[in-house]
Amino acid sequence: MPGAAPRAAVAIDCGHVDSLVRPCLSYVQGGPGPSRQCCGGVQTLHNQAQSKSDRQAACYCLKDIAGRIHNLNKDNARSLAPKCGVDLPYHISLDINCNSV
Repeated sequence: MPGAAPRAAVAIDCGHVDSLVRPCLSYVQGGPGPSRQCCGGVQTLHNQAQSKSDRQAACYCLKDIAGRIHNLNKDNARSLAPKCGVDLPYHISLDINCNSV
């Protein structure tokens, strides 16, 4: 058939999200950074979460992951995306409404 092939969908699941943002753990616990590896994961996740359902799935995963981090530095979590050069229309936080992303 002529025409462009459809873009392959990327399934967003929490295991995938966790593996991408794991290098950010020290930063969101108040450490220096974020590291290049951390920002690479944040940028990859942002690029993969293009549909509304993917953004919501990623949001729920990030919210769950953040809730399990001991000594979460909320300011660092909130500033993670901008520090990695990712422009999100919302801030990562424990109280975000993922239905609205």
